[in-house]
Amino acid sequence: MPVATTIHNYCHKFNHRSLFSLTRAKAAPMVTSLASSSHGNSAGAYTTIKERVTFQKEIKKSKFIAIAGPIFNEQSARSFLSQVGDPRATHNCWAYKVGDQYRSNDDGEPSGTAGKPIHSAIVSSGLDRVMVVVTRYFGGIKLGTGGLVRAYGGVASECLRNAPTILVKSKVPMGVEVPFELLGVLYHQLQSFQVEDIKQDYDTGKDGVTMVTFKVDFDRVENLEDAIKANCSRDIVFYKH
Repeated sequence: MPVATTIHNYCHKFNHRSLFSLTRAKAAPMVTSLASSSHGNSAGAYTTIKERVTFQKEIKKSKFIAIAGPIFNEQSARSFLSQVGDPRATHNCWAYKVGDQYRSNDDGEPSGTAGKPIHSAIVSSGLDRVMVVVTRYFGGIKLGTGGLVRAYGGVASECLRNAPTILVKSKVPMGVEVPFELLGVLYHQLQSFQVEDIKQDYDTGKDGVTMVTFKVDFDRVENLEDAIKANCSRDIVFYKH
């Protein structure tokens, strides 16, 4: 019997601006890499930010506003960009990182002076599944290549430094067939290990046996199995997806 899983659908309504060019056709090409990062996920867990955060700074009369938020995939990145980007601004530059995949955009600034330093700030923070959009309102003074790199990278770093973070552990869907008389023992162990999405199915085709499915933190799987086996006093078959 397949283990029950939960699928999160992220449905967003987008306006006509695409992820690749938020406000104008002059946006720089998107930079994409599938290379591994030294600050990538540890197996089954990652640290991200809890909520949207903002940091603002004026540099030589230009106003820079960095907005960071948690994302899950490219679709949620599209939604985040459409929500926080300002079409009236001079530039809306951005970068995001999801696992070993990342993308960035200079949005009209000289190549490599905006999106790349924003991405570098994300990598340096050790955070994952996060996007940072830095909006610039030009104040009349050009910053030069080095000045732009420091400005975009700096406000992105400060924004992430001030963000509240959370450790997210991946959940492993599991299932176990147990006799009715052992349900109490099983549920006690499941509660002890703080499992989620517990479901029960009596239609197993076996008399007196039910299937219980649940999700548990990836780093608790083996200990949970050992605890169930030790307390149920018989051979128990586990199902994992």
